[in-house]
Amino acid sequence: MLVYEKNNLMEEIQQLGKKHGINRNALIPILQDIQAKYHGISDFAQQEIGRMLSIHPVEVYSVVSFYSFLNSNIEGRNVVRLCKTVSCDLAGKCDIVKAIERELGIKFGETTKDKRISLEYTNCLGMCDQGPAMIVNERVYGKLTPEAAVTIINEIK
Repeated sequence: MLVYEKNNLMEEIQQLGKKHGINRNALIPILQDIQAKYHGISDFAQQEIGRMLSIHPVEVYSVVSFYSFLNSNIEGRNVVRLCKTVSCDLAGKCDIVKAIERELGIKFGETTKDKRISLEYTNCLGMCDQGPAMIVNERVYGKLTPEAAVTIINEIK
């Protein structure tokens, strides 16, 4: 990250502090805003957020690494998260995985070369009765078939 980019990010984090507050309760909303804009939360951003909120950077990192909707790595513009629970396994998740990976030519845990799509597993989406389930950015899909999953992927390509 270039120096002027770091300065811009520092200013942006300060603005988010004004918007959400500069206490511990503001941590997740600030992280979500940075994630939404940059598709990831860099180490530098985590350090600056921690400094502003008087939270040790290790604590900030622990929050980023705990929640599947936050990421310290830069992700694709569209993030496809497939539920990895047993109920989704039993409902046919493996067939969904094969279809999506075949369609995109990447594996789960990877991002397409054009940075358009990242594939990730996530813990329970709360849709155990509608598995297999996945979330694409903010939109949730249930009762997926391999064909339906490929159609969704093609819509965001």
